[in-house]
Amino acid sequence: MAEEIDIFGNALHDYINNNYSEDIVVHSSIAEDDVIPLPYLFRNFEEMPLQEQKALELCKGSILDIGSGAGSHSIWLQKKSLDVTAIDISQGAVTLLKKHHSFKKAFHTSLLEHQGRYDTLLLLMNGTGIFERVSKVNTYLKHLKSLLHPEGQILIDGSDIAFMFEDEDGGFWLDTHRDYYGEVTFSMSYKGKTGNSFDWLYLDYERLAWYAQKNELNCELIYEGDHYEYLARLTII
Repeated sequence: MAEEIDIFGNALHDYINNNYSEDIVVHSSIAEDDVIPLPYLFRNFEEMPLQEQKALELCKGSILDIGSGAGSHSIWLQKKSLDVTAIDISQGAVTLLKKHHSFKKAFHTSLLEHQGRYDTLLLLMNGTGIFERVSKVNTYLKHLKSLLHPEGQILIDGSDIAFMFEDEDGGFWLDTHRDYYGEVTFSMSYKGKTGNSFDWLYLDYERLAWYAQKNELNCELIYEGDHYEYLARLTII
């Protein structure tokens, strides 16, 4: 089996080493190709969406930044003298954090493989995406709960993409091969190379709250934006 290409990591390193010449192209099962502008991945606090700013301001105690990427959230938290650990499935992203930002607690691992206890679990940039599919939400929430101190919190953002399936008559078209309309398959290309496809979940707030209750977690709506995005806080009941 061919080794998986670290599209994300390769692009981040090109940007940080002044080799930025193009952006990451995103291929989706529900929409036309789009791009991820590399400069946006290195945004500062003022350039972040409001739900991300609110989430960062709510962070407390020991923090796990899940899917840390280029590290914009972790770096901001570290500058605030907070105890933050970063994890990502991109080896290149983790190496960048360690090498260019002297970030000591950054680890190349998946969420389900990671162990420990934290006061805050941070999942941003459509944090529900990491759940992959609705059939896996319970598995992920149980594991997130196991990573929390008793008084800890999960800060997670998401988006309801139902609007993408509306037709001109006000009806909806849905993929009958999916368990839920928010299940999307993505792949990414960069400089002529394409990575493996992966599942990503856009979970509406009502369903997140339902799954949270099922797993004995309180779910509080912290912020709701004008474009179907939201920030939620989950705590142990």
